[in-house]
Amino acid sequence: MARPLAATSDPARPGGPRHFIRRCAILFAALAAAGYGAAVASPAATAAPAGPAVSQTAPGRTATAALAPRHIPAAPQVPGAPDLGPNVYIFTPSMPQSQIQATVDSIASQQVPNQFGTQRYALFFEPGTYGTATDPLIFQVGYYTQVAGLGPSPGDVVINGSVDVYNQCFPSAPGTTNCIALDNFWRSLSNLTINIAGGSGCQTKTEFWAVSQAAPMRRVNVNGGTMSFMDYCSAGPQFASGGFVADSQFTGGTIVNGSQQQFIVRNSNLDGWTNGVWNQVFAGDNGAPAQAFGVPGGAGPYTTLASSPVTQEEPYLYIGPDGGYRVFVPAVQHDSVGPTWTNGATAGQSIPVGRFFIATPATPVPRINLALALGQDLILTPGVYHLNQAIRVSRPDTVVLGLGLATLIPDQGNASMRVASVPGVKLSGLIFDAGPVNSPVLLQVGATGNRPAASPDDPTLVQDIYFRIGGAEPGQATNSLVVNSSQVILDNIWAWRADHGAGVGWTDNVGDHGLIVTGDDVTAYGLFVEHYQKTQVVWSGQGGTDIFFQNEMPYDPPSQAAWMANATTDGYPAFAVTDNVRSFTGYGLGSYCFFNQGLPIVATEAFQAPSTAPGVRLHDLLTVFLSGSGGINSVVDGVGAPVNSGTAGRPSDVVSFP
Repeated sequence: MARPLAATSDPARPGGPRHFIRRCAILFAALAAAGYGAAVASPAATAAPAGPAVSQTAPGRTATAALAPRHIPAAPQVPGAPDLGPNVYIFTPSMPQSQIQATVDSIASQQVPNQFGTQRYALFFEPGTYGTATDPLIFQVGYYTQVAGLGPSPGDVVINGSVDVYNQCFPSAPGTTNCIALDNFWRSLSNLTINIAGGSGCQTKTEFWAVSQAAPMRRVNVNGGTMSFMDYCSAGPQFASGGFVADSQFTGGTIVNGSQQQFIVRNSNLDGWTNGVWNQVFAGDNGAPAQAFGVPGGAGPYTTLASSPVTQEEPYLYIGPDGGYRVFVPAVQHDSVGPTWTNGATAGQSIPVGRFFIATPATPVPRINLALALGQDLILTPGVYHLNQAIRVSRPDTVVLGLGLATLIPDQGNASMRVASVPGVKLSGLIFDAGPVNSPVLLQVGATGNRPAASPDDPTLVQDIYFRIGGAEPGQATNSLVVNSSQVILDNIWAWRADHGAGVGWTDNVGDHGLIVTGDDVTAYGLFVEHYQKTQVVWSGQGGTDIFFQNEMPYDPPSQAAWMANATTDGYPAFAVTDNVRSFTGYGLGSYCFFNQGLPIVATEAFQAPSTAPGVRLHDLLTVFLSGSGGINSVVDGVGAPVNSGTAGRPSDVVSFP
């Protein structure tokens, strides 16, 4: 996760506190000099939060122990709904609003501070209207909580009120505050309409979604008021880092991006945009700001693509016209602009939920694999799944849908999931944690050395998939995600070698690579890869595209000698396009450093790519020194100014390479 400056290091984490106040001063000076960012983001005066009564103060930031479960009302029984487990809550418009409010508030009170807990929840709303302008429904979304509408279209579920994520306030030095959104991960909001209403004081008529990585907003229609991706109402410093929005629409109000260090918006309708810190990427959006990356005195660090080359939106659970539960798989789009649902019904395929095998954490893996082999699709209900062998997806066009951020942990050094070299598989909504025994890979898509011909009209999708090595529990994995198949779309991926939590240390949570791509024609949107110990992304497939990349180099190399690609190259590049590649395009690529061991650790370069291949082009690259020691000597292959303590908070930009 992005730490020390516009998304700073955890101030209560070992190695971080002594630098935090100084980093804050550097940040605000840098933002003021840049002319945009958090310092000019707030449309209202800063005030104490005045929203729902859910504590924003979490326990200590090490947070290695799960919170004890609180008393939460049992999920209401809804006639006709499939059995999706006790942690799936389905609300209907006929339920008393007081009952809904009490339930969502009780879940939030447990989950808002529950960074590394084992509880998982999905909150679904059947078609209808919830809350009114005078009696709005307002609630918060904490860790491991999925909030979604169950209509065919976002307009079928309307919430008058707001569905919020605020800053969390952590311990700080005397006389300072530490209210940030930097650790607001692992949650989601999708497939509904929010007519912003209610609130008081600074929070009046504002939808706050102050998040960092792994917290997507998809297929959401937000109307009126202020849509803010930072929480400017809490005490400072109010940092946020790493939003993802797709297939959504914002109308009739103001969008505040504010202190978001980096952000990607894809295939959405925007009613304006404000601010930005270092890296803001737009692909296929109506109303996006104009291209402005690297423009001195420009409006912001904006990378803007007129269309998205190939997309397929995430499958979602919904209720069909006959009242039956179904899963909708949207159709593939090429050179697309705007949401899929604003000009009529979304094109795609509807699958009865009866075709899905519904698993729980108690389901044996052989039973899951048998169902997949027999042609069933798969729903993984909320919970933590301990696996003694890999889940094997062997048939084309299989849909694997995780609810409530279902989490897979390999217990015996196995992979958690292997997808055969077959087309059209859809994976979404899962966390892959490393287990106590080193796994060679956590998720493998396609067999090694086996890439049969694939169709661009039937890609494999890997969407809202997250990887963790350490943090929640001790773990090791050589590679997090390996993509050997061709015609694959990666859409909002966060691969994280933990920098805080359980089992964190250079020789403890060992992880070499976050992503390895050998397949051809792989397209990525919203690629977040952080802290791995060697080259974090290795891309050797042909015809690849990456639109947005956010990276932090590892914080904790114990010496330069322990972190060298070879005898003459200090450190490892964050993203390497290998020498065999003849066609690859990248847009909006950022890498940051914060070496926190008090040693002058240096990376020779952040990006590596063949400069003589005419089909390899990188656009809008940057590096930033966040804090600590050492630095990055060049942006890409010796091009681009170095960043170090003398340039803290100021990016080194390269507009085009070669």
